Amino acid sequence: MKLGELLKDLRCDKIIGSTDTEIIGLCAVADAAAAGDLFFCYGGTNADGHDFAEKAVKNGAVALICERELDLKVTQIIVDDGRAAMATLARTFYGYADKKLKLVAVTGTNGKTTTTYMLKSIFDKNNSKSGIIGTLGIAYGDIFISPELTTPDPLFLHSVFADMVKSGVEYVFMEVSAHALYFDKISGLHFEAGIFTNCTQDHLDFFKDMQTYAECKCKLFENGRCALAVLNSDDALGAELIGALPDVVSYGLENPADTFAVNITEKIDGTSFVINLSDEIYEINLKMPALHNVYNALAAATCAKALGVKIDVIAKGLEALERVSGRLERVAAFNGGEVFVDFAHTPDGLEKSLSALKKLCKGNLYCLFGCGGNRDAVKRPLMGEVAAKYADFIIITSDNPRYEDPYEIISQIEEGVKKSGRKYVTVTDREVATEYALNLINADDILLVAGKGGENYQEIMGIKHSYNDNTVIKKLIS
Repeated sequence: MKLGELLKDLRCDKIIGSTDTEIIGLCAVADAAAAGDLFFCYGGTNADGHDFAEKAVKNGAVALICERELDLKVTQIIVDDGRAAMATLARTFYGYADKKLKLVAVTGTNGKTTTTYMLKSIFDKNNSKSGIIGTLGIAYGDIFISPELTTPDPLFLHSVFADMVKSGVEYVFMEVSAHALYFDKISGLHFEAGIFTNCTQDHLDFFKDMQTYAECKCKLFENGRCALAVLNSDDALGAELIGALPDVVSYGLENPADTFAVNITEKIDGTSFVINLSDEIYEINLKMPALHNVYNALAAATCAKALGVKIDVIAKGLEALERVSGRLERVAAFNGGEVFVDFAHTPDGLEKSLSALKKLCKGNLYCLFGCGGNRDAVKRPLMGEVAAKYADFIIITSDNPRYEDPYEIISQIEEGVKKSGRKYVTVTDREVATEYALNLINADDILLVAGKGGENYQEIMGIKHSYNDNTVIKKLIS
């Protein structure tokens, strides 16, 4: 594609050089630049892409998108916002593939992944070909791409959309993180529906305060980006959005909503309830435990109905989903007790999982968890308090310490636990901690291993070491 043709939808401040250049590919990583590439320069959190432009040109880049003019003999397109330009040009380069797909966005602190998998299961039963983009990776047809980011950067995202179109995909259910909304990764996309699950404390290392974090979540619903908003009426921000947006359907259990559930029965191997879907009634038997999965099911069902799926098909889809990796996943039985793995890495997420298991536990409830390094440190003692509120015994360990001292992270979690006087132990090595915890449980006990969920690594000093809670637990038991 000629550069001039690629630029047809882009507002630029200045063009230096010829736009008759043939563009073979798009790139934002200098080391990966190849002959014929258009390279994007923009300021980042830890680095500035302009500093790598010379290297990209040496590697073959034939043109640059810049936020300032550079002293390089190559075509330069000067723009106000390099990130926004990247989203615009990626859409153009990949033939507006997103317009050929029906996109559904899911945002919120917790529940995004499970909701997208519930939607996919429903649409599978509806004989609709669909794909998923999110924390656990990208999946459509026989293709699976390992996860990098919850919401991929535009260059990769639009290339995936293009391949999905080739594969015959109709619907795409994608998680949209607060970071993706902040950096406008979804610029130009239009969604058939946008689902909001909840807004609780997370990522304050980046957003600094809850108001800024909440405002970022709301960006999904600005400027008619979503044809329909599917909102949780029991969440304070959800209730606020219900009163502010024009095209809304709601779900909830406590406040008035278009979709709600009654006769909820929670068991160790699942949850049953009767759904009222805009006055259509149906009994649902989920294979996934906990009340928060009822909320996820209500969100998915409300969205699916709005997109034309019948209630009996919705029920079959929800009931067909056996598990979602690392989402309150029942992974093993040991010494007469049960072992669960969960992604819960926020105070609210941990509380929901522990409170659900507490109701089902006839013996002792054990909780093993840690907190990530170089992330929101404010939540560490809060998570300690939550663990102490529900668990009979706590094992505090490491969870992606990154560049922080794991002992310091653990000591901050301890501050919250100590307030309760609850018994606990600290074991820095996560695998050793897991072995210790497994040896504690007996008949009727439950162990929750929280924080990592389906992650396949432990990040220490910039290196991602292979590690998966599920795999480690099964290895230790065997």
